Amino acid sequence: MAMWQGAMDNRGFQQGSFNSFRSSSSDEDLMDIPGTAMDFSMRDDVPPLDGEIEEDKSYNGGGIGSSNRMMDFLEEPIPGVGTYDDFNTIDWVREKSRDRDRHREITNKSKESTWALIHSVSDAFSGWLLMLLIGLLSGSLAGLIDISAHWMTDLKEGICTEGFWFNHEHCCWNSDHVTFEDRDKCPEWNSWSQLIISTDEGAFAYIVNYFMYVLWALLFAFLAVSLVKVFAPYACGSGIPEIKTILSGFIIRGYLGKWTLIIKTITLVLAVSSGLSLGKEGPLVHVACCCGNILCHCFNKYRKNEAKRREVLSAAAAAGVSVAFGAPIGGVLFSLEEVSYYFPLKTLWRSFFAALVAAFTLRSINPFGNSRLVLFYVEFHTPWHLWELVPFILLGIFGGLWGALFIRTNIAWCRKRKTTQLGKYPVVEVLVVTAITAVLAFPNEYTRMSTSELISELFNDCGLLDSSKLCDYENRFNTSKGGELPDRPAGVGVYSAMWQLALTLILKIVITIFTFGMKIPSGLFIPSMAVGAIAGRLLGVGMEQLAYYHHDWAIFNSWCSQGADCITPGLYAMVGAAACLGGVTRMTVSLVVIMFELTGGLEYIVPLMAAAMTSKWVADALGREGIYDAHIRLNGYPFLEAKEEFAHKTLAMDVMKPRRNDPLLTVLTQDSMTVEDVETIISETTYSGFPVVVSRESQRLVGFVLRRDLIISIENARKKQDGVVSTSIIYFTEHSPPMPPYTPPTLKLRNILDLSPFTVTDLTPMEIVVDIFRKLGLRQCLVTHNGRLLGIITKKDVLKHIAQMANQDPDSILFN
Repeated sequence: MAMWQGAMDNRGFQQGSFNSFRSSSSDEDLMDIPGTAMDFSMRDDVPPLDGEIEEDKSYNGGGIGSSNRMMDFLEEPIPGVGTYDDFNTIDWVREKSRDRDRHREITNKSKESTWALIHSVSDAFSGWLLMLLIGLLSGSLAGLIDISAHWMTDLKEGICTEGFWFNHEHCCWNSDHVTFEDRDKCPEWNSWSQLIISTDEGAFAYIVNYFMYVLWALLFAFLAVSLVKVFAPYACGSGIPEIKTILSGFIIRGYLGKWTLIIKTITLVLAVSSGLSLGKEGPLVHVACCCGNILCHCFNKYRKNEAKRREVLSAAAAAGVSVAFGAPIGGVLFSLEEVSYYFPLKTLWRSFFAALVAAFTLRSINPFGNSRLVLFYVEFHTPWHLWELVPFILLGIFGGLWGALFIRTNIAWCRKRKTTQLGKYPVVEVLVVTAITAVLAFPNEYTRMSTSELISELFNDCGLLDSSKLCDYENRFNTSKGGELPDRPAGVGVYSAMWQLALTLILKIVITIFTFGMKIPSGLFIPSMAVGAIAGRLLGVGMEQLAYYHHDWAIFNSWCSQGADCITPGLYAMVGAAACLGGVTRMTVSLVVIMFELTGGLEYIVPLMAAAMTSKWVADALGREGIYDAHIRLNGYPFLEAKEEFAHKTLAMDVMKPRRNDPLLTVLTQDSMTVEDVETIISETTYSGFPVVVSRESQRLVGFVLRRDLIISIENARKKQDGVVSTSIIYFTEHSPPMPPYTPPTLKLRNILDLSPFTVTDLTPMEIVVDIFRKLGLRQCLVTHNGRLLGIITKKDVLKHIAQMANQDPDSILFN
């Protein structure tokens, strides 16, 4: 038989030194679980598989009179046993079994005393308390980020003389010198040209403002990328691809630690304020998950169990979307649809509670000063007509095309960054992209403003009090409908805005491709929505003018009479935003809910649904992966997508290791190997675990032992047990046979042995094997033939096989 080669390399091991296997991560690390050894030993009524010994024998191996020389030192838990190495996958079955045992023990003890009953109640309540804390912390951080980003964005253009901590809008709120036409100008707010050269008029003042805008943008970007590079490399990107992978059971130590949280919070404000084409909504999910992971350390139930911790992280992701968009229900659905791998009903309730608390906290902070949870909350007053489904579907097609184009080009650029010298200079890349963005953005007011403000203006339904160029219609004050404006001819301001928006659309499409994936916090929700909102507003104004000038056409005359208020361009912008976001992320249900929570318009669900589904169909026709799945595959993470079907007719024997002509499978025997033999195998291999068999001749399976548990257990025995030497025999059996006199003590490691590893036969279809890995969250599966161990299939082997069947590079899967 051939040697198993599909397991993940254990990079922490150095030959001759077992100390490197001890967990050295701090309490911030995602998987740092000190003192979490669990007892998986069989009970005494389970007979041994081989070399049966009578239970009443007092002799237990060793020399004369040495009845207690069998070293079963695992009766007391050893810190580190039962935990996982970095960049490995957890065993969902084992973690759930641990939690059931823990819960059963607490329930049984609760009947014995009042204190045990109180402990049982507090254990049951701890989950809800944890959700409350996550919601409060996530909402507070989101409010801090929103307020800081708004202030620093305005800092690029000027400063408030009444108090430098006021942003532009707050500075002019209480001013007595603000006019209706120039509501954004007040004596208290000074541009940089007014401060430096005491005037805001002329070409030189324009150049000064231009220079200061670019300078501040470069400063913010430089600080962001420098902090990420020096203190927390994991704080870059949106974090959602890694969150999805972690929730599927993968281990990335430190990705959700306290340093990552601190640096991501600070640099997210800097990155958004720099004016780059990115958003804060995606990174807020990462921030919320960091909060959840750190708070898990306060509760043993979640600190010591990886599966339970991932239930908390699923709820934290919902809280992150809740505060990002002010959409609690959409946040829960986003976590369910997009990021979560295991989402039981209990997690659904707790996610809803966490999202509710987070949204309430953000609303209490009121970061936008408008009593709303989001900056671009709007309400439309005109109903849509059935004929408008045609342009809505066209926007869906545009969103799907944009999504497919963006994913392909962005992944190609990110792959180039990883495989060339470009990836070695993240600071230079960020500064170059920032400089290009700032230089091109300043002359155009729609690119100069923050992307959130741009979306807010594009969503806006023009009224009598609007002074935006988008609302500069002829006869704008000639209305017989009270506060609502009828369809009217576009004025000079509208035509000027259309040209500027067209240029903005081109810039956003191009620059976002190069921005997403840089070594700074960067979300994709807002840039994608901005692209769609611009396209939607352009189409909406076009439809509005078409209805005004050609109201007698067949498509208009039945529902749009002359002078009526028929078309709402802001609605088209909203539908376009949903279409482009759906095309990039492939969200459907959660996307529609988030969008109508943003606008408060339940009657516009059908247009949103039509656009979201159309964009998904079009994008799926051009490429099956969303942007987050594409980045997961680019990084080689072992994420087994539950949405894809495996339709190939291969068998387990076609995938298992070893293959024909490969070296023999590396196994341990249950009662014939010394400590030196096991240490030699560990030194010469990099496998994550080893099957344990009765003997090499019989290949009769006993169980499976993890490499990490072996190393920690042997190291602990050498330190704490007298007499354990290299020639000591290691036993994985319940009992040990009589030993000759004066032999070194034996070492019993049955307690670290998984006695129920999952097995399949060699003729099991891979379709079933893939389904088993998905639904049970397995790390590995042993393959047998007529009861004899034949090989092993790891999660990495499954992913490589799927990639090979899809004509993709199987070596792109880097981790197990």
